[in-house]
Amino acid sequence: MEAGTKLRYYDASGWHPVAPKVKPVAHSEFLRTGRISRERDDWLPKERRYLTYAEVATRTGRKLETAGETTHERLNAFHHDIKFPKVLFHRTFPERPHLGYCHVTAASTYLARRSVSWSFYICNFFAQIGEDEQFFAQIDAKRRRMYFAVAIEGEPGTAKMRINRDLRDNGVLFQTANPQEALRNVLMLGAPDSAFRAILQKM
Repeated sequence: MEAGTKLRYYDASGWHPVAPKVKPVAHSEFLRTGRISRERDDWLPKERRYLTYAEVATRTGRKLETAGETTHERLNAFHHDIKFPKVLFHRTFPERPHLGYCHVTAASTYLARRSVSWSFYICNFFAQIGEDEQFFAQIDAKRRRMYFAVAIEGEPGTAKMRINRDLRDNGVLFQTANPQEALRNVLMLGAPDSAFRAILQKM
């Protein structure tokens, strides 16, 4: 998309072309009624209704949070010793409201011999995760999913939350487009001990 290009969205669910009525053959109609029909059926498709950016963002948010709910249920259904809090919220991009991400859960684990708080997200795009304040770089909307976890400081969803880049250069604990790999990685972060992690590694 070129810089400065403004996207337009329309409601495809309510737009269905009206099929033309099958007209009787002229000579058959004349033999049946003795009249020649002068009527002409016009085929006029329903007008497309364009959506506002706010409407698109609302629809995107619903889809993201539904995916987040499902993912959270799958995580907590794995084993009774691993339970994650549900911390569900989403964000969309102001100029591209069909793209967004959903925060699913947050917890803490021991990495590099210290306690690290982290958050797990799902996105409806793929991107490189940057090492500066521009967190998402080279967004690829053709690849429709990404799962990642980052080390954090502060409470998720608040203005004080920030990526903890002390652990690694960009704070990323994992990043993948594979849902099974994502679930395994989150379970590894939530595993109660090394024996449990060893079992998960074999999955």
